[in-house]
Amino acid sequence: MSPARRCRGMRAAVAASVGLSEVSAGSRSGRLFRPPSPAPAAPGARLLRLPGSGAVQAASPERAGWTEALRAAVAELRAGAVVAVPTDTLYGLACAASCSAALRAVYRLKGRSEAKPLAVCLGRVADVYRYCRVRVPEGLLKDLLPGPVTLVMERSEELNKDLNPFTPLVGIRIPDHAFMQDLAQMFEGPLALTSANLSSQASSLNVEEFQDLWPQLSLVIDGGQIGGGQSPECRLGSTVVDLSVPGKFGIIRPGCALESTTAILQQKYGLLPSHASYL
Repeated sequence: MSPARRCRGMRAAVAASVGLSEVSAGSRSGRLFRPPSPAPAAPGARLLRLPGSGAVQAASPERAGWTEALRAAVAELRAGAVVAVPTDTLYGLACAASCSAALRAVYRLKGRSEAKPLAVCLGRVADVYRYCRVRVPEGLLKDLLPGPVTLVMERSEELNKDLNPFTPLVGIRIPDHAFMQDLAQMFEGPLALTSANLSSQASSLNVEEFQDLWPQLSLVIDGGQIGGGQSPECRLGSTVVDLSVPGKFGIIRPGCALESTTAILQQKYGLLPSHASYL
């Protein structure tokens, strides 16, 4: 059996084993799973209401729905599918970074150039050391992560060689979003992550804004509206910082956290600005 087929195989059986219900999202292949949104669910859809902060107490009635949403996403990711997820900045598309077929699917459905890298989403700061060669103090990582930043460092041999094969660097994300952190930890492996939109089009702050992609996705996690407004600044995405050169940093993309990020890098850790060329 080919690696691509192994990535895709057994999806239905795995989904059934965690008690998933399905809802049409534009085609037979798309499913919409709605955990945290307070909006009315479509007929047959599962609605799991979570506190607005995203924090869920272990004994709360909402915990069962939160856990089931995680299991649903993990099942699809392990089957080699592409899943839409909320983050702390924008809606994103996630897949298993170890599944080459899933990586190709992300590029194909976005119409994204394969010369552009995908970020890697992790669940804990400690995981960064497994997938990167870290040349900054641990305190710096903990000051910026979790948060709306992507930290670019030299990649380790642990990552799939088909992930960004054109560069020795990789961008690391740990979103400041409870669902994404729980998902990455439950998945127990690196997730490839990019924005949920067609390439060169506006990024998405709610699931309705990328409805055209639903038929090509296996699961859509609806976390409600992201951000507090509709200004262009809300769609800037994470601040992307190159930390691959010791003692220096380069701003690859200003993003939504430029000022606070540069203040930490320069004032607290004494890093010098330099040119960055990751993208």
